[in-house]
Amino acid sequence: MNAGAPVLVIVAAVFVGCTAGAQEWSKNWDIAIWVSGSTGEELTNSFGESQLRSAGVYVGRALTRDIGPRWWHGRIEYGLNLFPAFAQSRPQLIYGSGIEPVVLCWNSSLAIRGLQPYAEIAGGALRTTSNLPSGDTSAFNFTAKGGGGLYIPLSKNHFMDFGVRWSHISNANLGRRNPEFNGIEVRIGYHWRR
Repeated sequence: MNAGAPVLVIVAAVFVGCTAGAQEWSKNWDIAIWVSGSTGEELTNSFGESQLRSAGVYVGRALTRDIGPRWWHGRIEYGLNLFPAFAQSRPQLIYGSGIEPVVLCWNSSLAIRGLQPYAEIAGGALRTTSNLPSGDTSAFNFTAKGGGGLYIPLSKNHFMDFGVRWSHISNANLGRRNPEFNGIEVRIGYHWRR
């Protein structure tokens, strides 16, 4: 058994257990399609050095009832991102795909003119057609993201989100060198509640 299998089993057990308990107060799955663009630095500390694009699917479900007082009253949601479309257009053209099996999102119950804020953190893995960043690195990398945004309601069960995240991609010393991508990601998504 590979080293990542126990982690996946634990994450799956927590997800199934928490969503089973969550069913009594939240019968809805949050399913979304999204696109994102990122700009950041890899090797030269120039913020416009690297340009990334990705598109994918998000699936999530509330873990808690509404919790917390006042302005931070909301729910915690667990989900995962699957992004089969990933491309780096600068400094070189690279394609790939990835998964973020851990996405923790705080969805605020506070609505300002119908807009609801959220904050999230995510972690996962990315596989590319060649080393990212280029050089003596690795085609397999880990991802970490954190940020927030606003949900924009369209109807009772449909909404959009606009978010901004810090994005980090690194091979965790799987290659001979371990440079990283650090940048800002802008994401737009369309959500269905099922």
